Amino acid sequence: MTPSPALIDRIMAVMEAAFDPAYGEAWNRRQVSDALTFANTHALVVDAQGAPIPEASPATPAGFVLTRHVLDEEELLLIAVVPEARRRGVGAALIEQLAVTARTRGTARIFLEMRRGNPAIHLYRKCGFAPIGERRNYYRMANGERIDAITFARSIE
Repeated sequence: MTPSPALIDRIMAVMEAAFDPAYGEAWNRRQVSDALTFANTHALVVDAQGAPIPEASPATPAGFVLTRHVLDEEELLLIAVVPEARRRGVGAALIEQLAVTARTRGTARIFLEMRRGNPAIHLYRKCGFAPIGERRNYYRMANGERIDAITFARSIE
């Protein structure tokens, strides 16, 4: 299925505002579009109150989550909230809405991976994620420095 240009525009607007280029974590438009062509990849875009934005709505996006579902697992590929909407519950609302929709797909656990030192760790722990592993020197920053990845999981049964 081809994702709508409006959905891609919203995701890219949030991503460009939210991700620090020094870490190289943002995806480009082609990567997002390609991921969303697969039936098992899902996106949710929300406004500044954490409410989902319908396709035809003119609302300004404040955050998004992009996931991939396989069997009874959901992988949180990307989550982002624009800086001006952070610490207002938007990220937690995204994760809770993800848990609800993932459960309808038969998901038992959600996984995510983040770079060591990412301040989002507080959000993930608050939302019930616990560390389950790490990958040494997994991420490469724009300056060439390597950073460990930490894998987290949350049960939603």
